Amino acid sequence: MRELSYNPLWKKLIDLKMTKTDLAEKAGISRSTIAKMRKDEPVNLDVVIKVANALDCDVVDIISILPAATSPTPSSSEEI
Repeated sequence: MRELSYNPLWKKLIDLKMTKTDLAEKAGISRSTIAKMRKDEPVNLDVVIKVANALDCDVVDIISILPAATSPTPSSSEEI
């Protein structure tokens, strides 16, 4: 399964010299939602759109989708 990263959002906030509190107020979202995003936890798509609108950017400018982690598969010589 692929994972989300909000690292582009945090970089954008730095570029804009905006705090997470400023973002929460401007986007009309709670600080607890910002905290979830800080931990790369999933949030509702409506929240992501509110953030993108508040920053006047596209969703792809604030989220990156990381490649799926691959789990090692047993080699054919290993006994199961």
